[in-house]
Amino acid sequence: MPTAANRVPDDLQHLLPLTPAVFFILFALADGEKHGYAIMQTASRISDNHFRMGPGTLYTTIQRLLDLDLIEETESAGGQSDHEKRRRYYKLTRTGKAILVADVSRMESVVRLARDKKLVPKTSE
Repeated sequence: MPTAANRVPDDLQHLLPLTPAVFFILFALADGEKHGYAIMQTASRISDNHFRMGPGTLYTTIQRLLDLDLIEETESAGGQSDHEKRRRYYKLTRTGKAILVADVSRMESVVRLARDKKLVPKTSE
């Protein structure tokens, strides 16, 4: 259940449920900042290669998430090569994390209902 600090602002409620591209970008950034190519690789890995996005989808979605203040560009770490310095790195904002938490919570509720209806096996927790 989202806390007051994790509450999704009313003007962003229309984004829920998140599209796959938005979900996987936010989810990929949940454990720290990444550059675009690393976000694409992480999205593919965490979805067991069921979701892949090309650069067009990635960077169009990243721009939208920047405009919505769900992610922000960060300064790249020092000691990097010239190629790495040109990369743009992104991280979740507090609002981005809140909307991701809200969508994961929604999914968790759906899975719980699906288990009750025996659509998916119960797991030992």
